Amino acid sequence: MAETTASLIKPFRGLLPRPEYAQQVAAPPYDVLSSSEARVMAAGNPWSFLHISKPEIDLAEDVNAYSDEVYKQASLNLKKMIQQKILQRQEQSCYFHYRLEMGQHTQDGLVAVASVDEYLNNRIRKHELTRPEKENDRVRQISAVNAQTGPVMMVYPQSPRIDQLLSSAAQLPVLFQVSTADDVRHIIRVIDQQDLIDSISKEFDSVPAIYIADGHHRSAAAERVASARHSANQATTSSEYFLSVLFPHHQQRIIDYNRVVSDLNQLSQEEFLVKISAAYSVKTSAEVVKPKQTGEVGMYLTGQWYHLVIKPELVNPDNLLGSLDVSLLSDYILTPILGIKDLRHDQRIDFVGGSRSSDWLQGLVDSGKMAVAFVLYPTQMQQLMGVADSGQIMPPKSTWFEPKLADGLVSHVLD
Repeated sequence: MAETTASLIKPFRGLLPRPEYAQQVAAPPYDVLSSSEARVMAAGNPWSFLHISKPEIDLAEDVNAYSDEVYKQASLNLKKMIQQKILQRQEQSCYFHYRLEMGQHTQDGLVAVASVDEYLNNRIRKHELTRPEKENDRVRQISAVNAQTGPVMMVYPQSPRIDQLLSSAAQLPVLFQVSTADDVRHIIRVIDQQDLIDSISKEFDSVPAIYIADGHHRSAAAERVASARHSANQATTSSEYFLSVLFPHHQQRIIDYNRVVSDLNQLSQEEFLVKISAAYSVKTSAEVVKPKQTGEVGMYLTGQWYHLVIKPELVNPDNLLGSLDVSLLSDYILTPILGIKDLRHDQRIDFVGGSRSSDWLQGLVDSGKMAVAFVLYPTQMQQLMGVADSGQIMPPKSTWFEPKLADGLVSHVLD
């Protein structure tokens, strides 16, 4: 599949809610809610997209979320929403303009389908490893409903011309807009003018690479489905592209992705502070410490906030991956002092997106559930792109993107 060069992105016949149902359909991404949370959120709303992305909510509470009946239920639910004309397919292939508004922050993106071949050719670049169980779940979900129902969030590098084209698309009539529980407005416009479609396609074909920001499991699953269908001579043009929303890199908002650890690895507080002072300068703070630049870390330990600053001689600016704040914390505190060698599987560490307040982190420690909390400076978009360009992989939980896309607003049917 990866031997030929395909169009990087293409327009497609999107499956969208009818405007009068869009607010009911819109749902958080499938992987930010537990089954119980999804059950509560969708209660009394038969058209919530959670009935497709988290279909176990329509079955007994003790059902295994990865059982065959769950995926079968997703298929039944999607067919019902199409039959009831809650969701409708566009008659012609087109792009969509997707605006996200969160407080004073706005970002304008393009809904398109992106080439699986170019994903395999590394023109669509990743920066994270995937977890097999989550990837398998998405493969089964895509196969069951014969559609990609969750978009991959991607970014494109600096391109004033694409920015200009998206600005033009932002003047088109609004198809619908919805507000989600996280106080984000999602605004969808149809880009069906052929000259604008052609210009967008042409400009993206000249882009050397685009980057996955959020959705590595979705893109990996799409590639596996495409490969399986290709091997079985069941491939279609649709199955060899995957649902994406592309934003300019300079509009993306990455916030801190913090760490909490359940114990000090049999060290006393005094011993722990002495050990970390070998790599970081350590000062107490009467206030919450929110890092203002790379190299700084806020730490909360036994009722006290600390301001940590990495010692300059330990940072090699030529080592992009090693100089990330998440890497430095692992290399000088988490692994050698706290004994956490496997961030993906060690049960003593947990990860907390910066959307949670400092008070919430502090509460985890004060309650005794966790022993120490670390607040990090957010990974920067240029760092993400640089790591991806070098073919390296970031440590787990290095980036938290906000605002997040909603599921259900645009889906890609694989016919």
